[in-house]
Amino acid sequence: KGTEGYGLVRPISVDAEGRFLSHAISAGRMPVAPQERLYYNVTVFGRELHLRLHHNSRLVAPGAKMEWHDDSDSIRQSEPVHDECLYVGDITDTPGATVAISNCDGLAGMIRTEQEEFFIEPVERGDGVIEEEKEGEGGRTHIVYRSSAVKKAPVNSEAADYHSRGADLGGLMDLESLYRGVEQSINHTRAGRTRRQSLDRAYNIEVLLGVDDSVVQFHGKEHVQKYLLTLMNIVNEIYHDQSLGAKINVVLVRIIMLGICLIELGNPSQSLENVCRWAFLQQKQDTGDAEYHDHAIFLTRQEFGPTGMQGYAPVTGMCHPVRSCTLNHEDGFSSAFVVAHETGHVLGMEHDGQGNRCGDEVHMGSIMAPLVQAAFHRFHWSRCSMQELGRYLHSYDCLRDDPFDHNWPSLPQLPGLHYSMNEQCRFDFGVGYTMCTAYRPFDPCKQLWCSHPDNPFFCKTKKGPPIDGTMCGDGKHCFKGHCIWLTPDIIKQDGNWGSWSEFGQCSRTCGGGVQFRTRDCDNPRPANGGRTCVGATYQFQMCNTNECEDIYSDIREEQCRVWDSRFELHSNQQHWLPYEHSEPNKRCHLHCQSKETRDVVFMQRMVLDGTRCSYKDPHSVCVRGECEKVGCDGVVGSSKQEDKCGVCGGDNSSCKTFKDTISRTAKKQGYLKILEIPTGARHLMIQEPIATSHILAVKNMASGKFFLNGENEYPKSRSIIEKGIEWEYQNDNDKETLQTTGPLRHGILIMMKLNGDEDVNLSYKYIMNVDSDFAIQNNMLVEDSAYEWAPKRWSYCSKSCGGGTQYLRYGCRRKVDSKMVHKSFCNKSNMKPRGDTRDCNQKPCPPPIWVTGEWQNCSKPCGKTGMQVRSVSCVQPLDDNTTRAIHNKYCNDDRPESRRPCNRHPCPTQWRVGPWSQCSVTCGNGTQQRQALCHTRDNTIGLCLDSKPDTIRVCRMDPCPSEC
Repeated sequence: KGTEGYGLVRPISVDAEGRFLSHAISAGRMPVAPQERLYYNVTVFGRELHLRLHHNSRLVAPGAKMEWHDDSDSIRQSEPVHDECLYVGDITDTPGATVAISNCDGLAGMIRTEQEEFFIEPVERGDGVIEEEKEGEGGRTHIVYRSSAVKKAPVNSEAADYHSRGADLGGLMDLESLYRGVEQSINHTRAGRTRRQSLDRAYNIEVLLGVDDSVVQFHGKEHVQKYLLTLMNIVNEIYHDQSLGAKINVVLVRIIMLGICLIELGNPSQSLENVCRWAFLQQKQDTGDAEYHDHAIFLTRQEFGPTGMQGYAPVTGMCHPVRSCTLNHEDGFSSAFVVAHETGHVLGMEHDGQGNRCGDEVHMGSIMAPLVQAAFHRFHWSRCSMQELGRYLHSYDCLRDDPFDHNWPSLPQLPGLHYSMNEQCRFDFGVGYTMCTAYRPFDPCKQLWCSHPDNPFFCKTKKGPPIDGTMCGDGKHCFKGHCIWLTPDIIKQDGNWGSWSEFGQCSRTCGGGVQFRTRDCDNPRPANGGRTCVGATYQFQMCNTNECEDIYSDIREEQCRVWDSRFELHSNQQHWLPYEHSEPNKRCHLHCQSKETRDVVFMQRMVLDGTRCSYKDPHSVCVRGECEKVGCDGVVGSSKQEDKCGVCGGDNSSCKTFKDTISRTAKKQGYLKILEIPTGARHLMIQEPIATSHILAVKNMASGKFFLNGENEYPKSRSIIEKGIEWEYQNDNDKETLQTTGPLRHGILIMMKLNGDEDVNLSYKYIMNVDSDFAIQNNMLVEDSAYEWAPKRWSYCSKSCGGGTQYLRYGCRRKVDSKMVHKSFCNKSNMKPRGDTRDCNQKPCPPPIWVTGEWQNCSKPCGKTGMQVRSVSCVQPLDDNTTRAIHNKYCNDDRPESRRPCNRHPCPTQWRVGPWSQCSVTCGNGTQQRQALCHTRDNTIGLCLDSKPDTIRVCRMDPCPSEC
């Protein structure tokens, strides 16, 4: 692993306000009881986080044990599971942040902000002993790393995990007959003791956690329980994410360290079968047993499948005695995402983008992405996961159990909820009998007394109580002969829809958007096996249908344009244009076409709500990826349509067709104007009767730009979307045709790019509404006198305070209907008037002030040159509580300092020695030398306080030969 994304930190224990308490952070060294709140400060990649934690008392069920099994799968050792050091919480001043931490031995777990996730764990193990030793060194060192820094082995995405519906667990078919016998035993047990039911809307997955020896060997027997609890604490926090749309608790009821091997290397199917069989055989027969599990999670470090395979699980197996099991590859805290993913399959969730429409959420870090990743910058459950879970969750009765202690009884559905005492008297004694009111017994549920129809003082009884559930007082019901308040777990309750909410914000400010209202199945909520609501959870209606000020805006075009700077094709920058897919069921998917290459790309997302499904249908809109029919009257589901000239529900009586054939002589090369088509034209067709070498071209009169066959553009058949209008251009061997359904939002100029001396022949046809026909007598260029300059609006004030000016803007107006048009229509002959001016914003400006930014990190860790810098600027306060940057000369006060020295202390030094030189003689006794220099970390000369190493030593060579 590289060091990028990893860092070393020293957390400290603090109080609620962040004041330092101690370097001791482990549970055994803390001065507070586990159930109280804890606070830690952790500096993560330069950002100090203030963790606010509370004890997680609902991860481990009461009485849960950790068992060590031998090679015959018999219990060799058993001990209680301790949860005293499991904490969850959030981060001060960080909305949406969550923390799942264990402080058994230092801090270990997950810290999650809105932007990304981090994992933290101590560098050394050793409980409080290490912390005591490190007290004088600033605390115990931990490693913190981004989840995105965790590297996974490459893997074939098709084999990322096992998820096909009707999973091949054929090897477990022999358990089915055994299961039926167990089921009978379970039903018999339930008659005597029914499992406790949840008191709120939370669902509890009671988990048997199986761990093989590969995990124990890696983490060590003395540390593995702490690690497993920390890992499952993170899994539990993942299932608490609001995007899931349900409250699900992961509760450990039993942990088993296996002494047998269940993994078949390279055979995931057989390995999963072995795990599911083992989990089935571990199940307790009594559903009321505290160790009865709903789901088995198995962890291993062995390679049960292809390299990099992370998990294996069937879909929709929760609560099934054989199929509620997952196989997971354990590889550190990031494995929590794998466990959450695989358990998601068992809960009924499919892969995002495979069989559902949530492929656009995969790259954003959805838990159910086809390839389980730990590199999530912001994990979440996709909308499809939420919907798929909601489809099955109500059927998982085993998850309704509350594994934590309650004293309330659990009872079946009560028939008296549907029958009053008066009705029961009529059943017992006949028509006219009602509940006796002649006297009031102490408890009306002891016996049912009924009065005679003719004499209310004559009462009789069959000496039996009213049936359980009969109302007996204000909010009370009969139960076992007593009038009591019923607890929620007694009543089976079908869900019913609550009231619709108010319609929310419109998706667009103009041009027609949609707004939603929602309802919840909470009046009442389904409870204790009751049926959930049937029907839609949301409705929508059209809103802000007024025309936008920019009449040429196209919301689909805007959605494609944002990708100009984000998405390159073939390593080249592209300009992305809107594209309407030919398949109707894909028109609400955002497809864009490159202006440069004409390639069409699916941008892996749906268009925004309120986007028109098709340029051919100006009313129907896309809502949550589906095209919803909207009539021309703006009513959702309406079949009302426009006639040929745009009249809603019209009969074509106001339609006028303009058609003709124009012939011109080609006198010189270049562009030849043919005719102008006005705004509002519909069902337009321009056609060459015969093929010529000339090229048909079209100019937008509002912008003055070509959008078909301008300069250097090849006349190829294609579909063009321009200013919200789709055009079909066909060039069939130089015989050209152009058509659109319209209506035109602006006038267009039809031109021919001349090539040769052939005559120009062009036929045209379009339809106009006579009510918007501006008395145009022919189809030639419109007379200039039809337009005039008119006041439009005052400009913005030139200053926000201190006295400014504004001037009157003029625009071009069409006389016949007073509509504002492009200025080019008035530029031809009329002189634009000179705009009037007026004073504005005369009040004095507040004095400028200096503002400073945060000090940056010091440039040096030590030495004599460390500096810190920060931004300093002069700003002008504005009335809307914002500021505007101005020149420094306008601020009169002394300018705050922007640089300051930091870390000005000597750098640590040490002696560095070189190699010994050769001996000074070749025989006899000589000397050797070496260099010894005092250096700092950055390899500069320093001052060392300890003794200088030897630089000269004696060397002894072979004796020199004696002279004769």
